[in-house]
Amino acid sequence: MVEMTYVQSSNVEQVGYDVDNMELYVKFKSSGTIYVYQNVPQEVFTMLMAAPSIGSFINREVKDRYSFRKE
Repeated sequence: MVEMTYVQSSNVEQVGYDVDNMELYVKFKSSGTIYVYQNVPQEVFTMLMAAPSIGSFINREVKDRYSFRKE
């Protein structure tokens, strides 16, 4: 499992990034489910961590753009 970082967000509890596999891990507060978004460039993760709103960034830049699996 990739190292996860707690974030300030009303919807997202933790995020992590696997550089080797280009996978973005997002743990949502409501369900506790971890979504693993695939083929996400590292620059997207960097922008996510700098975004004023983690949840809004994920909705705008990640959901519906990258395939995912649930863990």
